[in-house]
Amino acid sequence: MPQRIRNATLGMDKSEVMAFLKSKGSEQTRKIFTNHGANCDFYGVKVADLKIVQKKVKVNHELATELYDTKNADAQYLAGLIADPKKFTRAQFDKWANNASWYMVSEYALAWNLAESPLCMEICRDWIHDSDEQKRAIAWAAMSSYLGITPNDEIDNKYHKELIKRVVDTIHDEPADRVRYCMNGYLIALGGAIPELTNACKEAGDRIGKVEVYMGKTACKVPVVRPYIEKMEDKGRIGKKKKTCKC
Repeated sequence: MPQRIRNATLGMDKSEVMAFLKSKGSEQTRKIFTNHGANCDFYGVKVADLKIVQKKVKVNHELATELYDTKNADAQYLAGLIADPKKFTRAQFDKWANNASWYMVSEYALAWNLAESPLCMEICRDWIHDSDEQKRAIAWAAMSSYLGITPNDEIDNKYHKELIKRVVDTIHDEPADRVRYCMNGYLIALGGAIPELTNACKEAGDRIGKVEVYMGKTACKVPVVRPYIEKMEDKGRIGKKKKTCKC
């Protein structure tokens, strides 16, 4: 069956999706993305509009691969929403990491798929040591999502307890802004996911204090670990799991 017809049976093909994305791009959204650090090819499409396509095509890994290869940031984010985490090979995760257009793709769309993949912890254990700062950031972001969806009896608490010390010892020496941001987020995610490690994460947060990260031309701030985890405690969210990262 020809490529175009095969994808069309699942809702839309690549050319139709790209035309839709172009039609939904706006100057206001482009400005927001630029202020957040986007410096790549993109139309400026709201996530709500991307989810219109997601709802129509559902999971379509082949189409996701085609869209990601365009290197258009909107298409890459959408690719993350419709990809099948179970179909990724390690080589494809490497390719997506190397070709991610900016951090909203790498730390969210890509990291979500890595979090839901059986390869998640195998890859993250390697990538947190990688010389590529984008892969380091992806690893911390993916582990944060992984902790939020994985049953606690399947999580290696000993390993993650060791990572608490790693974060405390290295976060302020980490040269990359986005890696520091994701390491800080990992501590919060771990404290929220594993009740046995909640206090250890709050204490680690006290030790590292405020984490300095350039957040672009925005008013966004890096969350402080202890207050953030305590808000989760107050809402009864410690240890609560989600079904998927792609929400």
